[in-house]
Amino acid sequence: MRPSRSLLSRVAVLGAAGGIGQPLSLLLKCSPLVTKLSLYDIRGAPGVAADLSHIPSPAEVTGYAAEELEEAVNGAELVLIPAGIPRKPGMTRDDLFNANAGIVRDLTVAVGHHAPKAIIGVIANPVNSTVPVAAETLRKIGVYDPARLFGITTLDVVRARAFVAEALRLNPYDVDVSVIGGHSGKTIVPLLSRFPALSQEQVQQLTHRIQFAGDEVVKAKAGTGSATLSMAYAGSEWTFAMLKALRGDKGIVECCYVENDLQQPSCRFFACPVELGKGGVERVLPMPELNVYEQQLLETCIPALHDECGKGIELGVKTHLTPDE
Repeated sequence: MRPSRSLLSRVAVLGAAGGIGQPLSLLLKCSPLVTKLSLYDIRGAPGVAADLSHIPSPAEVTGYAAEELEEAVNGAELVLIPAGIPRKPGMTRDDLFNANAGIVRDLTVAVGHHAPKAIIGVIANPVNSTVPVAAETLRKIGVYDPARLFGITTLDVVRARAFVAEALRLNPYDVDVSVIGGHSGKTIVPLLSRFPALSQEQVQQLTHRIQFAGDEVVKAKAGTGSATLSMAYAGSEWTFAMLKALRGDKGIVECCYVENDLQQPSCRFFACPVELGKGGVERVLPMPELNVYEQQLLETCIPALHDECGKGIELGVKTHLTPDE
């Protein structure tokens, strides 16, 4: 049975012509959960929209050019931000932050003014820092709602499921792994203790691979890009979960990077299991029980996450918005 169109949503993808944006838009176009799909980029989005419009699915697709950002986000219920440059070999997190923070800030300004009630899912890296930039930008506009701003860390969960399933020869669809902390290197804390069949050596190897899987892809692509297809898949998984919550489905839980002081008071933002609802964050779930190894990983995570989060907050606080912004 197809869902009623009255329950469906308008989704805007900002950065739709990029390496993540194009496959993400394809996956969204193919979903019966999407009524309208607004695609924006500084170049190329109308062409992507024209291409996707030939797919026989219900979603109506419109592409918007650089000067049409306001129109692209106007009325959107869910806004996804994959825009930004990809990580390349040799790039530091500082390099990536310096390049992408301003992009996220400018896009967030438009969303804050023209879709102030929209749920925002930030994909642009480094998520640990770009999400706080978005938060402070929305705060300056006067529309910040912590329940409606997410960092999409689902790729860490997707990778964990794939790698654990491979190690244990299980069907990945039957594997569920919580990943807490942040979305970079040692801030990523996969909780593998619920898989007693894994040896401690396997747990350590898998943990390292999950934390640094992005490097694996960057190296394999030999300077031509970073994780785009897997990120698009992960972004679509999170989006579909959020859209189901927006239409009223209950009990939907995803690991997300959100503002909360329940888990780690020293970190304003923290990735953890979150119950989704019509207003975004319905409830931040209690911290899962950790074993000794996971607690050690968390203790390593917190200082790095605090610094990366703080960098985004600092930039957001210092950013001056002109009256027309």
